[in-house]
Amino acid sequence: MSADLVVFGEDWGSHPSSTQHLVTRLARSRRVLWVNSIGLRRPRLDAHDLRRLAGKLKALVAGRGAPRPAAATLPAGPAGIVSPIAIPWPGSALAEAANRVLLGRQVRGAMAAAGISRPILWASLPSAVSVAGALGERALVYYCGDDFGALTGVDHAPVLEMEARLAARADLIVAASAALAARFPGRNVLLLPHGVDAALFAAPAPRPADLPSGPVAGFYGSISDWLDIAMLVAAARALPGWTFVFVGPVRTDVSALEGLPNVRFLGPRPHDALPAYVQHWDVSLIPFRDTAQIRACNPLKLREYLASGTPIAATRFPALAPYEDVVASIAPGGDLAAAIRAAAADPRAAERRAAVAAEDWDARAAVLSAALDRL
Repeated sequence: MSADLVVFGEDWGSHPSSTQHLVTRLARSRRVLWVNSIGLRRPRLDAHDLRRLAGKLKALVAGRGAPRPAAATLPAGPAGIVSPIAIPWPGSALAEAANRVLLGRQVRGAMAAAGISRPILWASLPSAVSVAGALGERALVYYCGDDFGALTGVDHAPVLEMEARLAARADLIVAASAALAARFPGRNVLLLPHGVDAALFAAPAPRPADLPSGPVAGFYGSISDWLDIAMLVAAARALPGWTFVFVGPVRTDVSALEGLPNVRFLGPRPHDALPAYVQHWDVSLIPFRDTAQIRACNPLKLREYLASGTPIAATRFPALAPYEDVVASIAPGGDLAAAIRAAAADPRAAERRAAVAAEDWDARAAVLSAALDRL
């Protein structure tokens, strides 16, 4: 019988991450207890952190974790969700010792309520090291989906130290990209690139009412400092007949783009609404800067864009390499307008879909489940 899982990840119900995609498939044959994020940086008294604290307290009072989206595309969910009381203070030995007690007590109680014993402990965040060995787990898995030494919004030095201790204890490290896998030489590492819900992104969806008419170059996801804003500004100016549409939360300075007449920021949309946008704009954008984080990343949107069949204009980064023959790619900082024109003239929708046809999340989860069973 497959072992149950206790998963330390981001807040459940947020925009579906690779961990959530995989865990929902694993939950079909295992009981899963999900533990919401306990933070990777010291809190600040700013609006963002205060809103996050309010959400955590609301979830705690309600007796559950973050709510799932009303129209969730994830096929299943955990048997239980813990919204923990913990001290988000990476680098503090006192905070880590306190978290071992606080989290251990909360999670063991939730395990008992869900009928879970001797689980596999799955850590998608290095902060879970504080409870390693405290939950009666039969094995420890570290799922490494990001370079925490380059990720924005992380206290890098203490989090990398926590990651090193977590990796040293892990029975299995699952890495989402070759660059991440290379960080753990001599360890038991499974390279597991991200998957895609190909059926969702290929199934025809109606055109969203807020999508502008005429040729559209679109991007969805977090609008953060990994986007090359200067390159986007140059492309928007070079293509005045195109509208540049951004779907997602804005987390960096976009004032240079906001001042252009052919740029639209539509705000966040639920994950299951995204296929309608990507199917009906003319070119999908991946306009990344060249950073350590991007060189290690394996973005979900790449395979989702491909599954939709829509042409793609992208800057080059390692995870793009297997798909470059069906993507109009340029060097970071290059001529994005030229890439958009080239992509718009590429009719190979079937070839783009075929490039990810064997990479659905069910297949990825099956590989992972077999690795977990071997533990």
